[in-house]
Amino acid sequence: MKKPLATLLLALLSATALADDGKLEPSVADIAHRWARINYQAPTKEHEKAFKELAEQADKLVVAEPGKPQPMVWEAIVLASYAKANGGLGALSAAKQARDLLLAAEKIDPQTLHGSVYTSLGSLYAKVPGWPIGFGDKERARKYLDTALKMNPKGIDAHYFYADYLADKGDYAAAVEHLQQALAAPPRPGREDADAGRHKDVQTLLDEIRSKHADKLAAR
Repeated sequence: MKKPLATLLLALLSATALADDGKLEPSVADIAHRWARINYQAPTKEHEKAFKELAEQADKLVVAEPGKPQPMVWEAIVLASYAKANGGLGALSAAKQARDLLLAAEKIDPQTLHGSVYTSLGSLYAKVPGWPIGFGDKERARKYLDTALKMNPKGIDAHYFYADYLADKGDYAAAVEHLQQALAAPPRPGREDADAGRHKDVQTLLDEIRSKHADKLAAR
């Protein structure tokens, strides 16, 4: 039985921001493609086990390639996905591990994968519960998401997660604008599987906002 914390972490990232644009190293690309298959194709009931196993593989890559930021970013992404699938007390521990990996990657190369460090950190700080339960911080989340957009102003993830943040704050009109820009984002070569899945995420959030908050959009 899942712990009450599950309800607080259920929205954790849609599995964190995907590493946006930038050429993936072959070993990291394998992790990314496996992540996309699990997240967008595997039954939800299989996610927890699959992401846990993938996180272990990603960690081996981080150990084997010390000092490289790409493996760190992708281990963080997988850990955040595992946190969402787990939903219990273990979710918060995994989220903290993801945060620490991203902060370590930032110190090595803040521009790795076109600002994915900041998109992912922003998503984590926006979705994780705040003190005393977790480390969530809405203001810090916004600063990270702002930085991500400045570094990658046409990125699908940068716009999607900023829109998700704005929707949570009740700024639906601005959220719609960012979702429309996410849909217009240029494709990422070699990332077709991730792009297809993220486009569905974007459209789902856009439809939800337009359906539930049409009156607020019209009043803008």
